[in-house]
Amino acid sequence: MATLCRPAVSVPEHVITMEQTLDLARTLHADHPQLPLALRLIENTGVAKRHLLQPIEETLRHPGLEARNALYESEAKARVPAVILEALADARLRPADIDVIIYVSCTGFMMPSLTAWLINTMGFKSEARQIPIAQLGCAAGGAAVNRAHDFCQAYPEANALIVACEFCSLCYQPTDLTVGNLLCNGLFGDGIAAAVVRGQGGEGITLERNGSYLVPGTEDWIAYNVRATGFHFQLDKRVPGTMEALAPVLEALTKEHGWRASDLDFYVIHAGGPRILDDLSTFLGVPPEAFRYSRATLTEYGNIASAVVLDALRRLFDDGGAPELGRGLLAGFGPGITAEMSLGHWTTARSTPPTGDAQ
Repeated sequence: MATLCRPAVSVPEHVITMEQTLDLARTLHADHPQLPLALRLIENTGVAKRHLLQPIEETLRHPGLEARNALYESEAKARVPAVILEALADARLRPADIDVIIYVSCTGFMMPSLTAWLINTMGFKSEARQIPIAQLGCAAGGAAVNRAHDFCQAYPEANALIVACEFCSLCYQPTDLTVGNLLCNGLFGDGIAAAVVRGQGGEGITLERNGSYLVPGTEDWIAYNVRATGFHFQLDKRVPGTMEALAPVLEALTKEHGWRASDLDFYVIHAGGPRILDDLSTFLGVPPEAFRYSRATLTEYGNIASAVVLDALRRLFDDGGAPELGRGLLAGFGPGITAEMSLGHWTTARSTPPTGDAQ
């Protein structure tokens, strides 16, 4: 059965704290009639710090969509390979052992996808399938896990590589002064994550069931308004309350599998904001501590979009993992409103022989 192995995660070197974010908002938007509301919303995110691709002075400039997208491409090529190599080493595989590369990102655009460049430069085989996912936003991390699971079910001896590359700071829009956009300026951070799903062997979450769900009539709640200046993020004020609709979906999926959503051993949840985690804790009937890894990602990195679930899983690994055969749930939420959900058991397999020498 397919096993999701330990993710590798990297964040850029430039850091902005909550205090700096609030000071910037007060300085840049001193005359904004809803500034007190925006400041309160940013404070309520619980994001202590975020990592940015560029120093804050450069982040605040807008040289145009063309320049920003060129920076997205050059930085992705400079930073992604090292993260991939770490993920491959954790899974005890080589680039040549990978049969499909699933690349997810919503903060820049390339055609061909970065997957083509990775195949040509990192030793992946030319026959490797490419699955770029660009329009699922934060839900794409969960979707990538599910599509990797599906692929390994179809090809039981195959191995899948997931890569999430999110440079949210390149979507900063200095002239967009809606309260939702001001909140996003204090919520999102930059990050890269990669993980391998092994068709055979491996240590981590042995994937058993996955599901997707779209909350009807919510396609405008999280969206991009694409303008000449690039991607303008739109966030409806009703988004934080979506767990009331999605918690029953998570419960139904676990029930179909013979489990109870309130009685699992680990949870890896996309932390779009603290309200998501608080509500999910209430509606599922699980203690807040169950989401500690997701909350740590939010506190230390902010919302790093599709990379959140992989970073939360990485934190679970680094904390010693779950009990052998422990039951768990992984879920990502994003535009649509879409939920991508996975169920599986925790597997330790330290004796799994490597397919080849990890590079």
